[in-house]
Amino acid sequence: MALPRPGFRTWLTLLLLALGGGLALLDLRDPSPTGQVPRDAAGEPDFYLENARLTRFDSGGRPHQRVTTPRLVHTPVDDVTRLETPLARLHDREGRLWLAEADSGELGPGGNPLLLDGDARLRAPAERWELETETLHYDADTGHAWSTTPATLRQPPQRMSGERFDAWLHDNRARLTDNVRGHHPPETSEESSP
Repeated sequence: MALPRPGFRTWLTLLLLALGGGLALLDLRDPSPTGQVPRDAAGEPDFYLENARLTRFDSGGRPHQRVTTPRLVHTPVDDVTRLETPLARLHDREGRLWLAEADSGELGPGGNPLLLDGDARLRAPAERWELETETLHYDADTGHAWSTTPATLRQPPQRMSGERFDAWLHDNRARLTDNVRGHHPPETSEESSP
């Protein structure tokens, strides 16, 4: 005696159960991580971004600070954003461009100040000078950049070094202090003739 053939509803029920089981197995797998989530003394981050570009605007709505980084991590406990190899484009009130970069960086609470650490550099392309130091701070609200670590200021063919550096970007002035040394080659007759 032959068994009755299963009906359409039975096959549909079995198909749906098999599909549900397969989807449940897929859901149990761990998702592939895009990168390691950093943890430190400041706690677990609430977010991190890869290949990020941040833009801050002044009170007039003009962009005055842009930071590009391959990875940033924000921790809510201290409201600090940590940056890997940041490249900053800073604009003063006159619209002049200043470039800053370092091995790592931090944006303080509320996005200010910017701290650049490890082989920090600040360049003023229009004036053709470059500052090299270990740690550089920048307050975007006042336009003040400073370093309390030894710094070297170069404007070819001259260079100067000192223990402390200050620059007021809005005023287009800079100052080296404490144990300042410099190399200023004399002007040659070829340079002085028109």
